[in-house]
Amino acid sequence: MGIYSLYTLGLGTGGPRYIWTIPVVVGFMLTVALVFGELASEYPLAGGLYQYGKYTVGARYGWFIGWIYGFALLATVASVDSGAVGYVTSLSNIWFKTHLKPDDHATIFVIAGGVIVFSAILNSIGAKILGRVARYGVYVETLGTFGVFAAFAIAGFHQHLGFIFSTQHVEYLKGSPLNLDFGGRWWTGAALIAILANVYIFYGFESAGAIAEETTDAQRQVPKAMRNSLVYGGIASFVLVLGLLLATPAAGIGSVVNGGISSLFAMLPPWMQDFFLVMVIVAFFSCGTAVQGAGARVAFALARDGALPGSNWIARISQRHQTPVNAILVGTVVPFLFLLLVLINPSKPVHILWFDYPANVTALYALVSFATSGIYLAFFLTVFGALTARLRGWKPGGTFTLGNWGMPVTAVGGAYLLLMLLNIVWPSSLSSGRAIFNYGWVTLLVMAVIVVAGAMYEAVARPDRRIAGVGGSLPKRAAE
Repeated sequence: MGIYSLYTLGLGTGGPRYIWTIPVVVGFMLTVALVFGELASEYPLAGGLYQYGKYTVGARYGWFIGWIYGFALLATVASVDSGAVGYVTSLSNIWFKTHLKPDDHATIFVIAGGVIVFSAILNSIGAKILGRVARYGVYVETLGTFGVFAAFAIAGFHQHLGFIFSTQHVEYLKGSPLNLDFGGRWWTGAALIAILANVYIFYGFESAGAIAEETTDAQRQVPKAMRNSLVYGGIASFVLVLGLLLATPAAGIGSVVNGGISSLFAMLPPWMQDFFLVMVIVAFFSCGTAVQGAGARVAFALARDGALPGSNWIARISQRHQTPVNAILVGTVVPFLFLLLVLINPSKPVHILWFDYPANVTALYALVSFATSGIYLAFFLTVFGALTARLRGWKPGGTFTLGNWGMPVTAVGGAYLLLMLLNIVWPSSLSSGRAIFNYGWVTLLVMAVIVVAGAMYEAVARPDRRIAGVGGSLPKRAAE
């Protein structure tokens, strides 16, 4: 799904060779998935990363992970659902002869808001429905991935295999379709930016741990789901990007970067264009629903431990569906508040403190970078917590364990997360290629605000004390 949002940025910054950053990201992220799988097998509890940090290091550490991770997930819901707007408007204009504009702020708000509400309804019904949505999402992504490749192959590829090993000179200003100047450096310049197009995509596998308490045989099934989701997603994404690259017209990558993926779909028969538009929309919806469910259950887990304002209300369970309906309501309202940022779109650069916020970039899209950096920070803190626990003598006792590979796999995963986190948040001028993803200082500043706000709340309310009072043992259902 993320390929449809970030393909042109990856292609525009790294050229066709950017496809090879996919196995790099997936390979290193797989080490993270293995660590999370081990933790999920040991602590199969709602809230996922929050619980892992709480039990491996301590209540305060776990609370900070939950605070950062929860905000990042709910910001992701808004960004993912808004990413579907362009495809929804295209389909509506074709089928119903409407004249919707995908860049109109009101249109983005209404369509993305509608998706958020529908996702909340499905999340409230129960894990079985959520599982079906996820399963159908996998089927749809399979059709939308391998089907796209097959469709372009039948229509006729315009490039040969050697094309995917080329940069098309994007590392030079004169060859960059995005007018970026990497000074002729691909490996130490363009590649570090292009890899972010995949760094921003390959997470979400950990959401399987968020609904562990609603999953049968969670100690075995959750780790398996994490690994399979990442590996399958990596293969599917590679095939999809390969098909898109080989379909690049003779005019070059500039025509695709400027025209978007829709310019490639335009080469297919009309009925096939409609079919793939539907596939893409369903994939966006499936992803947004899963992320919203994960974010709501982080809020539920924190509230159940008395670690949020209004915890008693947030932690209530629906007697009919056995789902945390009030936490899901929180997981609906917060993305709506983030969605309001789409209305903030300055026509001129805005000077903030010591840096400039770019013109014609909605605050919602700038928030996408925080969503990724916040998740990577939560990931890193979780893996670092597991590494700390191992050094203190912790030995996983769940159904799934890494055995003697535990320490090296955890160390590699932590090192990768730290390097990519720095690559995401590293501040730079708006004239650099990096600004396409992190908008200068914006990502780092937003992340700092979230962390400082959490630190202030934690210092005043001391939610860790309440967590410590209830978190000494696993809930009965999870322990079973």
